Amino acid sequence: MKNTPFTQKHIDLGAKMAPFAGYNMPISYSGINEEHNCVRNNAGVFDVSHMGEFMLKGPDALDLIQRVTSNDASKLTDGKAQYSCLPNNDGGIVDDLLVYCIEQNKTYMLVVNASNIDKDWAWISSHNTKNVEMHNISDKTGLLAVQGPKAVEYMQQLTDMDITNLKYYTFAKGKFAGVDNVLVSATGYTGAGGVEIYFEDKDGNADKIWNEIFRVGTPNGLKPIGLAARDTLRLEKGFCLYGNDIDDTTSPMEAGLGWITKFTKDFTNRATFEKQKNEGTARKLVGIEMVDKGIPRHGYVMQDAGGNDIGVVTSGTQSPSLGKAIGMAYVTTANAAEGSEVFVMVRDRALKAKVVKIPFL
Repeated sequence: MKNTPFTQKHIDLGAKMAPFAGYNMPISYSGINEEHNCVRNNAGVFDVSHMGEFMLKGPDALDLIQRVTSNDASKLTDGKAQYSCLPNNDGGIVDDLLVYCIEQNKTYMLVVNASNIDKDWAWISSHNTKNVEMHNISDKTGLLAVQGPKAVEYMQQLTDMDITNLKYYTFAKGKFAGVDNVLVSATGYTGAGGVEIYFEDKDGNADKIWNEIFRVGTPNGLKPIGLAARDTLRLEKGFCLYGNDIDDTTSPMEAGLGWITKFTKDFTNRATFEKQKNEGTARKLVGIEMVDKGIPRHGYVMQDAGGNDIGVVTSGTQSPSLGKAIGMAYVTTANAAEGSEVFVMVRDRALKAKVVKIPFL
């Protein structure tokens, strides 16, 4: 099992640790609800150094990205990022990812899910027919996500870069917490605002950045946050989790990701997705809110009022912010309209739920 640059800090802080994507990761510190509310209302720090980072360089880097991703990376200029996905040949998704434009038409950074690093590298490499310079810098890169409505205010104290005015999905690069060449982006997976901080893991950089973040943040209530609260936070905002809500068998059109699927260019399996856009899909990813008492869990079967199977739950939780049980599920298009009555099978009991608009919060 791998460690991140911060694993020992999590252990020293008493975090509940567990394996995640091959890494020893903090699941929670003080408790999911407390950590969740800390991020929603103030600020918290997530160690997400397990994520993968690839650098693509050269005159054909953009061409490669355009061919393997669904979004239109030609729209990116220096300092901008976009959410995208890697379609496969079978109508599904290899992974979802972020594309950072470091230098337009020359240098890009791709940020991929930890569990898919090897798979993604192999997939992109197999399409690299023009010898684009590729570097897997995952093991050399540290990443902290400082999330919450107060996060930027606290982090601005540690840099001369103007991160206060960073627009969503843009980034700056410079000195942060005394460390050079740090990339600070207005991105994240909580929907609570904040920044993500990328740095090279060398020369004690991790310790410097961690210590400085908590030096300015702790007096204001900033806390370390585990992956369990990251999951409840992202679910309230309807963000897909690879392996749960999207995978090799789910189409971006089914998953409500048509907005990152651009038909202004050619890319892997474009024809399949364009046909789905024009003709519709047999199922859709929807939000569900429980009416009866119970929590929808990944893998639970969905039924209609007649007892017919209509789909499956992909994610679910008791929402700390809303005080109610919510989830996401693939259901037949006929049952996907907002307000539709559906049922979640929990231990052979059909519990009533309703289809609601995403995001939940």
